[in-house]
Amino acid sequence: MDVDLYRMRKTAQEITAGLSPLPADCEAVVNELNQELLPGWPDDWLILEREHWEQARLHALESLAHQLQTAKQYLPALQAATTAIAINPIRETAHRIVIEVHVAEGNTACALKHYHNYQELLQQELEVSPSQQMNQLVQDLITTT
Repeated sequence: MDVDLYRMRKTAQEITAGLSPLPADCEAVVNELNQELLPGWPDDWLILEREHWEQARLHALESLAHQLQTAKQYLPALQAATTAIAINPIRETAHRIVIEVHVAEGNTACALKHYHNYQELLQQELEVSPSQQMNQLVQDLITTT
């Protein structure tokens, strides 16, 4: 019996653990990981299950983005990272990946623009600043240009 959630969780675990080669169809995997668990169902028992699935898919998307970046497959890396951002816009790790991919492509201005947009989002939503790790990434970028 093939249950979508079981298959998707297995895919997410394999990607996160780096146990499988990069998928031939990254777009399909990213789309699969972008799926919510039973959207619209109001059942209380789903709250924890949705949280588990959200964390699994965020980690898988970020891991996939890193693997794709390492393989110099920048467009699919950006697609995986921006999908993670769409799921959780304040999650910093996905934003760092986007910045790192822009830097790898030589798009310094895009990297800095993304950082400033993220910085503004955090200020508007939570009145906090990006982490020291994020600030260091951008500071390193400014000092090397």
